[in-house]
Amino acid sequence: MEGLNTGSPRQIAGEGTSPSDSQQQPDVRFQGRVAAVSSPALAAARLTLPGVMDAEGRVDESRLRMHIFKNGGVPPSERGLVWRFLFGMYPCSSTALERSLLQEQLLVRYRVMKTKWQQFVPSAVRLHLNGTDAELVAAVRYFDQRQELAHQQNQSEEVSDRLAFLELQAQILFERVTFDQQELREAIRIIDKDVPRTNRDLSFYQGEGSGSLLVLRDILITYAAFHPEVSYAQGMNDLCSRFLEVLDSEVDTFWSFSCYMEKFSKDFMADGLHSKIKLEAALLKELDPPLYAHLVTDSMESFAFCHRWLLLGFQREFEQSDALRLFEILSCDHLELISQQVTQARYRERLAHKYSTEDHSEPELQALNTDFTFELFICAAILLENRESLLRCRDDVQLIQFTSSLQGTLDLNSTLKKAEYHLYNYCKRCAWDCMDGHFSSHKSKEEDFLYQLRCLLVLK
Repeated sequence: MEGLNTGSPRQIAGEGTSPSDSQQQPDVRFQGRVAAVSSPALAAARLTLPGVMDAEGRVDESRLRMHIFKNGGVPPSERGLVWRFLFGMYPCSSTALERSLLQEQLLVRYRVMKTKWQQFVPSAVRLHLNGTDAELVAAVRYFDQRQELAHQQNQSEEVSDRLAFLELQAQILFERVTFDQQELREAIRIIDKDVPRTNRDLSFYQGEGSGSLLVLRDILITYAAFHPEVSYAQGMNDLCSRFLEVLDSEVDTFWSFSCYMEKFSKDFMADGLHSKIKLEAALLKELDPPLYAHLVTDSMESFAFCHRWLLLGFQREFEQSDALRLFEILSCDHLELISQQVTQARYRERLAHKYSTEDHSEPELQALNTDFTFELFICAAILLENRESLLRCRDDVQLIQFTSSLQGTLDLNSTLKKAEYHLYNYCKRCAWDCMDGHFSSHKSKEEDFLYQLRCLLVLK
């Protein structure tokens, strides 16, 4: 995308960096132990990303997002702290001192919330095991040991008084919260089936780390209890596991996961599922009509095989470290990395157009579908790369077999380049088609293309 401030395919993919940068390895500092309850030390930690954090600890959000975008993710050593800002647990405008106080508040609130559902459904406090899963049996032991250590930690009188006050506030805050026992029990039943199915091959869950499965369970139940409009749906365990692996903290994972779900919970509902499939089908129809026609020969259900990709951010399609990088890139709001200056430029363009036409009621451009987010272009890039294999599929069973065969095999840098290429060409074609005969007298096609591209990429 030469000439734009949105980065080139090389920038997105991280091309030009050393192999250690582009093929980042998982952070292994926390292997072999259960995730912590909380991570208060990180509240005062500093990011070393250039120009991102000021002296008092405030983060420039646009610079942070642009850094992730241009560098294809962040180093594993920075990832845990970056995610706390990226997903909204820490406000970017907060100072280190403010975050220390916020950390205590979030800890106490989570503890009160978890205690509330445990008192409501005491039989669900512990995972019921049949004894055949040795890893889970060990997980309970490791989890209990962590709980005992947490209770034994000594606190100063000042800290104890402050936490007692925060606990009283939290109890008042959640006092009127009620649970539907039948719905909550059903959510717990499904969670207890899904948690053991979480990818336990990850080093994070090896050895004593298997106890983190019980931490994951508590987070999911607490979320379901206090978000009955969403509750729990299959796939949330894998998504939340990703947060737990990176943040290595029960409390921080709960709040970061909750912030993420504020924006994307609809994806776990039937309407959201249908909407994403419909959008992906519409995009593929724009990019490759013959392939689209083949996949909808029987019904739109043929695109259901893409939903897991979109729901979990392609978590299983790429090697683990690359999957985390991609999740960071997608969480920069799908390439919506336009700076405030570009947003202002877009506004000025609109004003210029409004006052340069005699008829002020002339509608704005509608050719570009701004619902086509970058994750849809990632999905389309994978489909187009495997076009011949897809054309040989004759039914949904073969499509599912095809998607299963891709797990862990895709190259992230290559996929990012292709996705950006398709995004660029889609914007360019839509803009130029629309410009033919449409208020093009005061602008060149290239200028209007940039306007259209900004319309797609600007923060929503």
